Amino acid sequence: MPDRAHEAFTPWPERGHRYISAMADSGVRLNEVLVAISLATDLGLGQPSEHMVRSACLSMRLGERLGLDTAQLATLYDVAMLTYVGCPVYGNEAAMLFGDDIDFRAGTYAVDLGAMSGMRYMLGRAGRGSPLPTRVAKAGQFMATRGSGVVEQMANHCSAAGLFAEQLGLTPEVRTGIELSYARWDGKGVPRGLAGEQLSLAARIAHVADAFEVLERTAGFDEALAVVRSRSGTHFDPQVVAALDGISADLPHDTTEHSLDELLEREPAERPPLTEDELDHALAAIGDFCDLRTPCFAGHARGTAELAVGAAAAMQMSETETTMLRRAAHVHDVGRFGVPGTILAKPGPLNSAETERMRMHAYYVERIFSRPEPLKRVGLLAATHHERMDASGYHRSVGGVMLTNPSRLLAAADAYHAMTQLRPYRAALTEDDAARELRVEATAGRLDPIAVEAVLEAAGHRPSTSRSGGPAGLTARESEVLSLLAVGLPNKGIARQLGISPKTVGNHVEHIYTKLGVTNRAGAALLAMQHGLVTAGGTPEGP
Repeated sequence: MPDRAHEAFTPWPERGHRYISAMADSGVRLNEVLVAISLATDLGLGQPSEHMVRSACLSMRLGERLGLDTAQLATLYDVAMLTYVGCPVYGNEAAMLFGDDIDFRAGTYAVDLGAMSGMRYMLGRAGRGSPLPTRVAKAGQFMATRGSGVVEQMANHCSAAGLFAEQLGLTPEVRTGIELSYARWDGKGVPRGLAGEQLSLAARIAHVADAFEVLERTAGFDEALAVVRSRSGTHFDPQVVAALDGISADLPHDTTEHSLDELLEREPAERPPLTEDELDHALAAIGDFCDLRTPCFAGHARGTAELAVGAAAAMQMSETETTMLRRAAHVHDVGRFGVPGTILAKPGPLNSAETERMRMHAYYVERIFSRPEPLKRVGLLAATHHERMDASGYHRSVGGVMLTNPSRLLAAADAYHAMTQLRPYRAALTEDDAARELRVEATAGRLDPIAVEAVLEAAGHRPSTSRSGGPAGLTARESEVLSLLAVGLPNKGIARQLGISPKTVGNHVEHIYTKLGVTNRAGAALLAMQHGLVTAGGTPEGP
């Protein structure tokens, strides 16, 4: 696996020797985090939401029929949800060979990749979406190498997924099962030569359940059973295939809600809720793993989170808001699992259809982190990272009045960090150029000027006049409120302009009076003018 993947992860924290607050119950269980990851995996596989949840439910039923003990079922539980989590990683490599990598993966369920039908499928997909000469060249390359590049990609997927499992604090047995996602009973998968009962039992069960769930849903129970049986002894463990006999056609995909509830209830050995520190680490690991999808995004989630937290400190944001902001920043781009690599790696402008698919990633992250409530709050904030103050953003296209301070900081931090990274359609900007571009966005009304200056301060840039603050240590927001207060706006008018509540404005005004040592608007206005916080337009002086 490339070195960048190893550099992206940090060890799972050990319990003990932590601040008491970090040891507090986060309200989230590890299996709920795994469910969220499985929903992201569904996107990369081109399958409906909760495909992995439904196949995991079937895996557990098969495990019980096969007489697995509690420890074995516990391993199967985690492996079944994360078996193919590595597939969406390195999507750009698959896209370069097969076109839309998500569509390619969706089509693999109908063929046996280890048989001639699989080779024909991959050969027919080579160069998909490219001009005919390119398609011919890629097909020739595929035939000449006998798909060795595909095998290497599979090995990378498996290695990255195994390391990811380790970062989530899962057991070595779970990691082993996940690393065998492309293994086959007949030894013709990846790793080469590993066959039969050398393969993890959890992996063997999960492979059958995953394929059966898709085939049963798309072709019906009888056809699914016939296809799985036809691969018994080659792709699949005959014993696991035999366990399908007698399984009712009433599989756990009758309703998605039922499937998810069933899976959460089926956890063989209940684990304690994650501590706050453990949840932070898990979400950071998810963000790092997602960044592996396209090389140019490496480090983006972590870099955005660091900027956002630094900006929150500059704005004296509360610890609760800062924690939520940090978590949302780590996972804000996980929805990219649902965007084809052909779009993510496109060197030129996107067409309207491609733009729409790209915009969906903000919606996807909201859906991925939709439960339980602590993760839902993270998902809702993460989904705002492309919203803009003038309502020109996505996916909800809401304006400033609907955007909280954490949302504004997240948008600015994401934009700045992305500008400093290489993208397929442009070179990386220098830090100074990125700062200028960010301030242009603020001047144009798309980003919050206060949030922009806070992010730039966190990035090491000199603050503009608007970020220098008022006298007596006024915060950025208090300086902004003061500038509007000085030109005569009432509290309700200030609230409308800044997108906050009148009660919040009232609290800011009280703090301003206290810090300035004044008791009325006139005294505050005089000091505001003396410190250059009022412009002719009645708003803080721009950058």
